[in-house]
Amino acid sequence: MAFELPTLPYAHNALEPHIDTKTMEIHHGKHHQAYVTNLNNAIAGSDAEKLSIEDICKNISKYPAPVRNNGGGHFNHSLFWKVMAPNAGGNPTGDLAAAIDSAFGSLDTLKTQLNTAGTTRFGSGWAWLIVQNGKLAVCSTPNQDNPLMDIAEVKGTPILGIDVWEHAYYLHYQNRRPDYLAAFWNVVNWNQVAENLKNAK
Repeated sequence: MAFELPTLPYAHNALEPHIDTKTMEIHHGKHHQAYVTNLNNAIAGSDAEKLSIEDICKNISKYPAPVRNNGGGHFNHSLFWKVMAPNAGGNPTGDLAAAIDSAFGSLDTLKTQLNTAGTTRFGSGWAWLIVQNGKLAVCSTPNQDNPLMDIAEVKGTPILGIDVWEHAYYLHYQNRRPDYLAAFWNVVNWNQVAENLKNAK
């Protein structure tokens, strides 16, 4: 089964003014599409054609670099689109809020840690909120790696990912990555993150 570009769950302009329309059009329609196309080419005729993207990531050390780069790109972006939404932001509730308080003491501390993970990730990469041994933790990965991968320094199940590649923010924020990270909290879809937490456990 060839992988496919997931449909964006909102209009390209729905996250304005925090994430601009042009960035969303290029990021989803060009960058993510390229990861899907290149992943399908890289796994053609191999056992990976029958696997889920999660299973490919979990065994990524078995595969060549194009599968790691493009498979990671496909998994990461598929999660990224869902953890954002128009008219979102605010505060998480229920089990997610309790898990954040338990792990970090407060939502503000979580935001600070994720912003720091994203700001200090040298070059391109991702900042993550993961479930690790039943508890929440923050980490970051280079390039299109993710914490599901068997080669990741910090392993866990991602429930929230923030793309800090320049293509995610440069048209609007230029070199101001911290401003982009601050704006992200206005579009974070806590309902989806809560659903991801439930599935991860």
